[in-house]
Amino acid sequence: MRKLRASFVALAAILIALTTVFTLVIRVPITATGGYLNFSDAVIYFAGFTFGPWIALIAGGIGTGLADLLGGFAAFAPLSLLAHGLEGLVAGAIGRKGTPLGLALGWLAGTVIMIGIYFLGEGLFYGIGWGAALAEVPWNLLQNVVGGLIGIPLFYAVRKAYPPIMRIGRPSEWREG
Repeated sequence: MRKLRASFVALAAILIALTTVFTLVIRVPITATGGYLNFSDAVIYFAGFTFGPWIALIAGGIGTGLADLLGGFAAFAPLSLLAHGLEGLVAGAIGRKGTPLGLALGWLAGTVIMIGIYFLGEGLFYGIGWGAALAEVPWNLLQNVVGGLIGIPLFYAVRKAYPPIMRIGRPSEWREG
């Protein structure tokens, strides 16, 4: 069993807070459903591509769930936890190496996961109806596109400015020279 390192816990806490803030600070209402567009996905994609799938799972899920609790959408907190957590997990697992193709595929897979979970969750469990759930799909797609357009360049900029960041969140390895 792996022990949780203090650096992992601290990094997760910082990224949870960032995800929560990026979810709450700028909210664009979606009148058709009563939901809102936000910038959480920028942090989720950055976290997944920079620090890996587990950090992105935690930051995306807990950060957006917490934002729902604090922002008046408590009923949606479990759905956000699942949708954004799995978005981060999948995107981070696919795009972790940082290749352009990996980032694009991670972004695409994360987008499909997040949109699919919200669509099914809203249609099956939240009683807003399939029409309203379908009306949110383009907005969720836009949110993911904006998230990728911010998160991916941010990943490249931070990696270029501070290359050792790619070791954070990975298991420590020692090799004899």
